[in-house]
Amino acid sequence: MIEFWHWWVIAVALAVVEIWAPGAAFLWLGIAAGVVGVVLLVYPGLGWEGELLLFAALAIAAVLAGRAIYRRAGLHAAPNHLNRRAEQYIGTLHTLETAIVNGHGRAHVGDTSWTVQGPDLPAGATVRVVAVDGVVLKVEQA
Repeated sequence: MIEFWHWWVIAVALAVVEIWAPGAAFLWLGIAAGVVGVVLLVYPGLGWEGELLLFAALAIAAVLAGRAIYRRAGLHAAPNHLNRRAEQYIGTLHTLETAIVNGHGRAHVGDTSWTVQGPDLPAGATVRVVAVDGVVLKVEQA
């Protein structure tokens, strides 16, 4: 027969799995297992079928509640610019270091200088990044 403390051991094991494989899925399953342990502590006569049914219901409810909490808190993935660093600059304003002549120039972006393409403009002009082509920022006059 499954005792209440078995469920607590399962809850701790699921929490440990959550540490090694983060993603908040095992966290909610562990919480459900812990609650089943508490229920068994209060109502020890519940059979193993009832325990598993209770765990299944609580696991589903806990996962759905967790998803709602993360959605409400706005904890969704940020745009991934890994290996596409220049895309984060689309829509931002920058100052030209060198004039854009024949469509090419350089702009001060952050703590570095980037090659830009756009309409001919004098050095010191403010430009807005509208697109990215590899490591070249496409700009327009701001």
